Amino acid sequence: MRTHRWFRRDRVTVAAMLMAVALMTQACGTPDAGTQDLSTDAAEQTDGAAIPVRMWIAFTDYRLDWAREKAAEFNQLYPDYEVIIDGYPDYETLFDSALLASEQGNPPAIMHFFEAATQEIRDAVNPAGDPLVKSVAGAIAGRQDINGVPVILEDVVSAPRNYYTVDGEFQSMPWNTSSTVLFSNADMLDAAGIEAPPATWADVEAACAQILALPDAPSNCITWPNHSWIVEQAMAQQNELLANEDNGRSGRADQVFLDSPGMTSFMTWWKALNDQNYYVYTGSQRDWDGTRNAFIAKQVAFLLTSSSDTTDITDSGQAAGFDVVASFMPYNQDVGRSGNVIGGATLWLVDGLDQATEDGALMFMNWFNNPENAAEWHKITGYIPITNGAIALLEEEGWYEQNPNSKVASDQLAESETTPATLGVLAGNFVAIRDVVTSTAEQLLVTPEQSVDEALDAANQEANRLLDDYNALQAE
Repeated sequence: MRTHRWFRRDRVTVAAMLMAVALMTQACGTPDAGTQDLSTDAAEQTDGAAIPVRMWIAFTDYRLDWAREKAAEFNQLYPDYEVIIDGYPDYETLFDSALLASEQGNPPAIMHFFEAATQEIRDAVNPAGDPLVKSVAGAIAGRQDINGVPVILEDVVSAPRNYYTVDGEFQSMPWNTSSTVLFSNADMLDAAGIEAPPATWADVEAACAQILALPDAPSNCITWPNHSWIVEQAMAQQNELLANEDNGRSGRADQVFLDSPGMTSFMTWWKALNDQNYYVYTGSQRDWDGTRNAFIAKQVAFLLTSSSDTTDITDSGQAAGFDVVASFMPYNQDVGRSGNVIGGATLWLVDGLDQATEDGALMFMNWFNNPENAAEWHKITGYIPITNGAIALLEEEGWYEQNPNSKVASDQLAESETTPATLGVLAGNFVAIRDVVTSTAEQLLVTPEQSVDEALDAANQEANRLLDDYNALQAE
């Protein structure tokens, strides 16, 4: 019998989560809006009123505002439906709340969830033991439009298409998709006589030596968030697997490789940069804001981070008085570059909806990602335009000529080879395994005498224990 980690939680936690869901529903002022009776046709429920389609996303900032503006626009265009979007502070809270809502019989129609937990959401079940989500391609069933809304699934660009194609079928609708890119302070590069941003790890070291030799050198040269996703990018670049069964793509992964040669090379290089004072650790794990702020404050010359912040970082650099240049993530010159893996999240269709509600959810997913909306989403954030149609529209508008930094992430993903390593790993408990990687990196950064081999050996044992525990539950 399949199960999920939520069903093992203690009663106090469950009660607290139920209260949180209830409070959020009250706060929205629409206590029954968007709830789905999984056994009753939506048209009968609403007695001729607009059919509610509730979508939960893991944003509470301007991105939630933008999504709600789009929902309002959709509702005017298609008055038979009312799309209602609720925001959550993070993916974990959203997922736990969705599982509890499923337990209560009122899950959202669409769930926003990050790529690292793809295996977990595909394993999640509702109280009846059936899958919590279903394949969007299966639900679309070959239709070219859903009630007049063109289906855009076939136009999704290759990297997210490949990532979310599992068991031969497109599982979800990609939305916010990113890659890891290098941002450089162009003024510092000019002052140091560096003609182009560093392309390799060796180039980074050489550039840092030149920049830190400047009379008015910054205190450090480069930074990036201590987050496992950066490490996963380095593994993909080196064409190294993080798990067996072709990174979980040809079968369920039951072994992870945190002590592989590629992992050892990257962690050794990262630690050496830190020990030489080239790299600066902010002291906090997953510190996206702190590393971004260090770059904008000219405390470092380079920032390696998510392309999702391209628009903000480019504009903020100009406001701070310097030009920002984006480029591909530097790679290990000793093994070459195979490519990079995506980041971000996707939209999942909940299983068990009545046909009218399911069609409404599919209509919104496809309209939400049509070329105009996908291009607009890219412009205000930096997430890659998710379809070829959106890219063509941006090129026609001259967007990339005016904003060359915005094209780097798309180009990096498009130039990647398609291998199990660059597709990205699918493994159970991978969110927890990510925490092991991040903690291990911190240990190496703050403890100069720590051996890389010993730290990775311990991490590998812990990660495989987490995976074994997860797989044992799936086998019950």
